[in-house]
Amino acid sequence: MLLELMPHQVDAFNRMHNGSILKGGVGTGKTITALMYYYNKVCGGVPHIKGYEAKPMKRPRDIYVITTAKKRDDLDWESEAADFGISRKANQDGVCLHVDSWNNISHYEDVTDAFFIWDEQRLVGSGSWVKSFQKIAANNQWVLLSGTPGDTWMDYVPVFIANGFYKNRTAFIDQHVEFDRFSKYPKIKKYHNVAELERRRASILVEMPFTRHTVRRVADVLVDYDRELFEYATKKRWHVYEERPLKDAGELEIVMRKIVNTDVSRIGEILRIIEKHPKLIIFYNFNYELEMLRTLETTLDYPIAEWNGHKHQPIPDTDKWIYLVQYTAGAEGWNCIETDAIAFWSLNYSWKIFEQSKGRIDRLNTPYKNLHYYVLKSEAPIDKRIWQNLGTKEKFNGKKYAEKLWDLAA
Repeated sequence: MLLELMPHQVDAFNRMHNGSILKGGVGTGKTITALMYYYNKVCGGVPHIKGYEAKPMKRPRDIYVITTAKKRDDLDWESEAADFGISRKANQDGVCLHVDSWNNISHYEDVTDAFFIWDEQRLVGSGSWVKSFQKIAANNQWVLLSGTPGDTWMDYVPVFIANGFYKNRTAFIDQHVEFDRFSKYPKIKKYHNVAELERRRASILVEMPFTRHTVRRVADVLVDYDRELFEYATKKRWHVYEERPLKDAGELEIVMRKIVNTDVSRIGEILRIIEKHPKLIIFYNFNYELEMLRTLETTLDYPIAEWNGHKHQPIPDTDKWIYLVQYTAGAEGWNCIETDAIAFWSLNYSWKIFEQSKGRIDRLNTPYKNLHYYVLKSEAPIDKRIWQNLGTKEKFNGKKYAEKLWDLAA
């Protein structure tokens, strides 16, 4: 089968260069675009692509992909690279594909003269991953793929350094950052020379605008919660599950969420959703939610599979199934075009994670036009505040919210 790039992918490919950030929403085809860039611009070859004569690589070099553990384990990159005649075994040009997770990035610090694809941006801060990235970037060609490359200018610092814009993090801070001198902890008050930062970002950011054929239909599903228990826990500072006084605001936050997220009405709504969508992905936050969701297997006699910190199971290959995905473990790095529906058992604090989770079924090759998202939420004060923050694309601070309630109960 001949490869074929869509117009927005061709446009992005033409603008890419070493050190680029390829920015595209979920399902826009960043993977195939990056592989085309590697094959043609890095290695000087032409794959079997529609409208072009295939040519061998003039400058062959191995390709390394650093991605999420789920993408590595599911062999997503191997599947896409196979269309280019690239695999873990040396092909006719002598190049090999290496795929690993971000946790193992330090294993590749000694690699030179290769090409790296950094998939699903993880380069924030100044930790070990960033240090390994900068060592590798200095001795290899590379591009970075991301749907959300940075929320603040500090998020771009590792990539700016790797592109030679700054010598190190300190140099960036000296030129652009003013800290709040009245804050008890390092807090950025404002950035200086922002026009220069915008020029530098524009020089490496390659955006992939794309008009989707899908329509996202988001339905709010109102569920109940135990109002008396919630009020008792918050006003009396009482641990209703262990029958003792709460130690601090952190415990109050945990108890509030458990009271809200374990109401049996949520199971009832999920059962109604499954009647419409016999193949359903369900995102959840906590282990106690997972225990409730597991009861669906016997209630419905449905096959259930899980993706979380302990289990990495594939989606069942049957005509009906339930796939339970923990937000943090599975909000990105995998795709599913076998269903048109996702249910969100409980709300996540992060708008970014919420949007990434929606994107798991919103792909270029999905056969569905209408995609259905069911958001279970209650009238509980904490649910209202979380939803309010998600609506303004702000991350909810559960600890700060609990501290205010804790002080009011004093």
